[in-house]
Amino acid sequence: MRTLLPVFFALGAALCNAVATVLQRRAAVSVPRSDGFRAGLMLDLLRRPVWLTGILAVIAAAVCQAVALATGPMTVVQPLFVLELPLTLIVASLLMRQHLPRVGWIAVTVVVAGLGVALAASSPAGNRTHVPLDRWVPALAVCAGAVVVLALTALRRPEGRTRAACLGTATAISYALTAALMKAAMHILDDEGVAAFFTAWQTYAFAAAGAGALFLLENALQAGPLVASQPAITLGDATVSMALGILIYEEHVRSGWWLLPQLLGVVMIATGVFALSRIPLTRTLVAPDQQRQGADVP
Repeated sequence: MRTLLPVFFALGAALCNAVATVLQRRAAVSVPRSDGFRAGLMLDLLRRPVWLTGILAVIAAAVCQAVALATGPMTVVQPLFVLELPLTLIVASLLMRQHLPRVGWIAVTVVVAGLGVALAASSPAGNRTHVPLDRWVPALAVCAGAVVVLALTALRRPEGRTRAACLGTATAISYALTAALMKAAMHILDDEGVAAFFTAWQTYAFAAAGAGALFLLENALQAGPLVASQPAITLGDATVSMALGILIYEEHVRSGWWLLPQLLGVVMIATGVFALSRIPLTRTLVAPDQQRQGADVP
């Protein structure tokens, strides 16, 4: 039962994030747009009830994710978040009373099957509870540096696929780093109590990383078509999280010939994610000008 607990809460977090994504996207495309990062974006969103409802779903997702990370390895929990996109489109089809086309259901099946193949082949294990500072410093430096470079690159680009992909990748790295820091903070809470939790630097670091990820996400949603940003977010989060789990928490995955079915699973996931990002339903989650960009995709 304990081995299923992180899976259960990770799936709950993915579902809550899917609901939040639909609501936040509807709010994000209704506010004034800008060629650069706009500080007033968050203030505009705060005035929209649908966005605030989305934030409640984000909070619920964060609680579920925290429990999942406290009870299981990152290499198990975070890859399950690739299910966010299939769940997002299913939720969108229900809330917006639109049908997910047959190709969409096929793509959902491919993503789920690919995830099953990848996880079964990798067989992640390990759940280290404490990480020394000398492991955190290079990880934080590399992740922060990558986010800064991607954000600056995005600012130099006009609205479109490249800008959206850069911001989506920066969002993914921020999400993965948030998860790694959240896992550390939750272990501190579990082992040392509330006082230690609120005095640990990891607690404030994951809060800051999470806020940064949310800000980057909102800008990524306005920067270009979903087909550019969503695959970067979905696949990037899982990939970086796996790397952080292995490098920081010393979690283990199978190697050798097991890499072949793992690669097959990743290819299936990527194929399904790109297919889902291109179906007509995704155009209802972006601004009208982005819908036209999406329509130009062959």
